[in-house]
Amino acid sequence: MPSMASAQDRRLQFVSTAWSPFTNAPGQPRFALDLVEEALERMGIMFETVIVDEAKLTPSLLSGEFDGSAALWRDTERERALVYSQPYLENRLILVGRQGSDVSATKLADLGGKRIALVAGYAYGEAVETTDGPIFVGSNSEEESVAKLLSGEVDYTLMDDLVIQYLITNHGEEARTRLAFGSKPLLIRSLHLAVRRSLPDAESIISQFNVELRGMIFDRSYHRLLQLDWIRADIDGDGLREYVPHDDQTGPHAPERSYLLLTTGSPTLESPTTRRFYFGGNVYEGWSTVPERYKAPDFSTPGPSRYTVKTFTFRW
Repeated sequence: MPSMASAQDRRLQFVSTAWSPFTNAPGQPRFALDLVEEALERMGIMFETVIVDEAKLTPSLLSGEFDGSAALWRDTERERALVYSQPYLENRLILVGRQGSDVSATKLADLGGKRIALVAGYAYGEAVETTDGPIFVGSNSEEESVAKLLSGEVDYTLMDDLVIQYLITNHGEEARTRLAFGSKPLLIRSLHLAVRRSLPDAESIISQFNVELRGMIFDRSYHRLLQLDWIRADIDGDGLREYVPHDDQTGPHAPERSYLLLTTGSPTLESPTTRRFYFGGNVYEGWSTVPERYKAPDFSTPGPSRYTVKTFTFRW
């Protein structure tokens, strides 16, 4: 392992904005920060994150006031001062409308004249800032965006794919009967760990962090920290995604839903013929080929997740 003694000698100071459930203050949902914390702890590195307004984020990083950020989108200006990791998560914004709405748009420009709710204060990037046509309406939270949508105040909202996973898990009936979800993201931005180039062993920290990420997929830390039952990722490095369960006892039925870990980065594809499943260190082509020992009866009670049901408080 590369030497990182200097980083291990002190607690690193990181900076981020608040974007629940990815980044937030301690005690609040902050799944991206939790992932990075787990990986860095395995490397013997501790950090703390200061939450600032979006306007202060880049100046704080460029000034060297902080050692980096645990959850950052790539930015040309910041890349001169920071070393970025491989993406470890994505923000994928999906179009959400009321039941019966047309959610087939493939780009924001297709939504000219439509009112779209966005959570205020997030850096959605040039794809949103320079788009002509849609009328963006600010809201204070994902819950408020959904409330505005259901009341008719807006025509659509943009919601992160991970939030949609929690929404469907915890409010399945309401979500299916009252909302319509697009099938493709209108905006994808990858999340990275980034440390200042002047930090001793910066390159070594990033290199080892990238190694730890793959291990966290293998040992199901991603499932535990994101509180998901199934993810799709290229776990064996062959360029095809596999369905990876949270453990090797999943019940008799193939998953109806799964969370796609990354769409950017390596040229990873879905199998063109059948779904691939990862159990016990092996990849199986199709659910019928998965050994019965992994399909033990599932005695868990269906319904809201006890882990994420309190993350958001949607009102119907």
